[in-house]
Amino acid sequence: MGARKHEMAEKLKAEKKQKAIAILRNCPTSPRKMRLMADNIRGVEVNRTLGILRYSKQEASIRMEKLLRSAIANWEAKNEGERLEDTALCVKEIYVDSARMLKRIQPAPQGRAHRIRKRSNYVTIVVDKLVVKEKNTKAKAESNGTEN
Repeated sequence: MGARKHEMAEKLKAEKKQKAIAILRNCPTSPRKMRLMADNIRGVEVNRTLGILRYSKQEASIRMEKLLRSAIANWEAKNEGERLEDTALCVKEIYVDSARMLKRIQPAPQGRAHRIRKRSNYVTIVVDKLVVKEKNTKAKAESNGTEN
């Protein structure tokens, strides 16, 4: 393997070590309802996210909270030397994909039938350290020695 490929592989391995993943498969909730909860917690700090999920009225929030706790436990297992309280974790990625669909028949008038699609979904949560971005304008001004 070349030096460039080796360096890139090491970089990817180091990034993968920092973030933790949890996947929920075949959850019997429609993907649309689960995406509404996912949009609320995307990019939010973990403690605040747990509060949002705990006090939400949606049924999807119960499953999402359990999945987030699993992702946090996975992060703690990967990073044994670090404390959760000292690091600022956030929900870096969360996405909801549709899974299997159960197809049922609902009787309709005059001998007809309507199809009922009972949808389910896959939810994937990636938890990683929160990256703090500073104001670029002040940093550039200080490095140049000029101040506006």
